[in-house]
Amino acid sequence: MADSTALRARDTIYAGGEWRAAVSGATREILDPADARAFAVVAEGDEKDTDLAVAAARRAFDEGPWPRTPVTERAALLRRVADLLVRDREELGLLEAQDAGKTVEEGRVDIDCVADAFRYFADLVAAEAPGRVVDAGSPDIHSVVVHEPVGVCALITPWNYPLLQASWKIAPALAAGNTFVVKPSEITPMTTVALIGLLTEAGLPAGVANIVTGPGHTVGARMAEHPDVDLVSFTGGLVSGTKVAQAAAPTVKKVALELGGKNPNVVFADACATEEGFDTAVDQALNAAFIHSGQVCSAGARLIVEESVRDRFVAELARRAEKIRLGRGTEDGVECGPLVSAQQREKVESYVDSALKEGAVLRCGGKRPEPAPERPASGYFYEPTVLDRCHREMRVVREEVFGPVLTVETFRTEDEAVALANDTEYGLAGGVWTADPGRARRVAGRLRHGTVWINDFHPYLPQAEWGGFGKSGTGRELGPAGLAEYRETKHVYQNLAPAPVRWFRG
Repeated sequence: MADSTALRARDTIYAGGEWRAAVSGATREILDPADARAFAVVAEGDEKDTDLAVAAARRAFDEGPWPRTPVTERAALLRRVADLLVRDREELGLLEAQDAGKTVEEGRVDIDCVADAFRYFADLVAAEAPGRVVDAGSPDIHSVVVHEPVGVCALITPWNYPLLQASWKIAPALAAGNTFVVKPSEITPMTTVALIGLLTEAGLPAGVANIVTGPGHTVGARMAEHPDVDLVSFTGGLVSGTKVAQAAAPTVKKVALELGGKNPNVVFADACATEEGFDTAVDQALNAAFIHSGQVCSAGARLIVEESVRDRFVAELARRAEKIRLGRGTEDGVECGPLVSAQQREKVESYVDSALKEGAVLRCGGKRPEPAPERPASGYFYEPTVLDRCHREMRVVREEVFGPVLTVETFRTEDEAVALANDTEYGLAGGVWTADPGRARRVAGRLRHGTVWINDFHPYLPQAEWGGFGKSGTGRELGPAGLAEYRETKHVYQNLAPAPVRWFRG
């Protein structure tokens, strides 16, 4: 690990328009997961820093101009932010890759998607009608339903897509006229810190955007329970999400939870009837499971394939998975980066070990790779792993691994395929591969998952809501519902010709 004295600690806490260090003076090293070396040092905030940031956001909402800024001006600012993101695409893409361990190309795509999110919510809010008129049955009554900002928003984001997930919360929160405090993951905070700088450069008033870098058990917990916070939006794991909901309950604040997934990718034999169809389904199964080393909440980590094509499909899948080039994301030709931390790799290893003990058959992977020039021994690399002959009772099938591990289950009938796909506590996303349009619609309609891809996997549209069933959460992001999360509804009833009621004679 690098000598931390060679790295200057940055003031990464931003409250009330000022960058500063943590009140305690504590700092944290940020490690590059490709070699486990520190490349930055940030402020390590705690409850005191959180209170200061929330107070700044509260003042900016209650006394500042942003909530009363016309929607056209708010939309214009969001578009300026998108332009700045495009300007800094290369720098931010590289920083995202270094921070989270993904390839630079993935980092660039993430920045493009972030810019798209800011533009989408700018267009959405600018095109809205000022309110919905309600017919009260009298020309003397003017009744209208309007939407207003909810207030101070606490935004808690995950480590796998640091800037993308932050944008899905920050863009609609600002479009609706809110102020916010964001807490990025303590291990991947760098691009969110950079985004706060871009918001300031775009002209956002002081106090509207605030950030506290620090751990969840102090900063996140305080944000969730804080009486001056009106809404808490959390994306992360089920255990932490449950704690957030419990902390928010006493103050009855709005809560939006985007939690985990254990996502099925169902492949029917007819999708593989041609060589092109077979090749595409295999390629997309690799994409579903191994993009960003499987550290994706919507990863297609459960391959559910029709029995008649299972042997051929799994053999080809394993052959190609073995050829995936692991390494530092900045190296040419690298297709998959490391896991985000040593702890995450150990977690993945424990799931693979338990699966093998429970009877799974290892088709490829299942170990740390040999070191190479593009893959330092100190990095947190793990080979893409295919586990065959899996069943529902295995931990690796039931629980979210969040790593490059694909399990294989088989089915014979359409009903059995649906039953297997729905046999999970989660309900985030899923895929269906078939050449039969009728079957595609039937199966998609029966799956209890928030997003269902047919003959594809992983694309998302800013215009479409993103959410889930079951333990995948209660929130909705993107689309009109994503904007609605950050608003309150008010009914304004105006009597233009008031008269005495005379119910009480006196």
